[in-house]
Amino acid sequence: MSNSDIDNLIELMAKLPGLGPRSARRAVLHLIRKRALLLTPLADTIQTVAATARECLNCGNVGTTDICEICASEKRATGELCVVEDVADLWAMERSGVFRGRYHVLGGTLSALDAIGPEELRIPRLVDRVTGENITEVILALNATIDGQTTAHYIADQLEGRVRLTSLAQGVPIGGELDYLDDGTITAAMQARKEL
Repeated sequence: MSNSDIDNLIELMAKLPGLGPRSARRAVLHLIRKRALLLTPLADTIQTVAATARECLNCGNVGTTDICEICASEKRATGELCVVEDVADLWAMERSGVFRGRYHVLGGTLSALDAIGPEELRIPRLVDRVTGENITEVILALNATIDGQTTAHYIADQLEGRVRLTSLAQGVPIGGELDYLDDGTITAAMQARKEL
């Protein structure tokens, strides 16, 4: 490796989320020190993933086949479809292990400022899936932002009367203290309160 190659690697690593230039330098130095154990296998794996990774044609998840494992699994054909903004949200739901249905990744949210309309997202594909598959419930698991809520309302309008629509509960997180919560979270928690 020449110094310019190392500098290029540091520069590329610094573009990753959560890594700045200093963290990238430390990571690259660690990789170089553990070349046989980390750097070479990492380079091989990155090359393999670059050649094989693709979006699922059905839901938008990322995998190595045209149809992801979740969509291909008959055990996941529960009639429930969880709509998320991006693949990171899908992976977060999967980590929790609480949802055993199938997903639909929108690829973002509606945003007039960024000129992102329904056609730029996978909303038409969502409507097709609800019509063509045996979907009984659509769970809107979108972020509690203005764009997320706008997108949820738009989808609800598109699917009204076709399927049961639900959304994730919003409010006080487990272990959260009221003093540290913002006004919007407290308001949502009060509106979604339930009997004990």
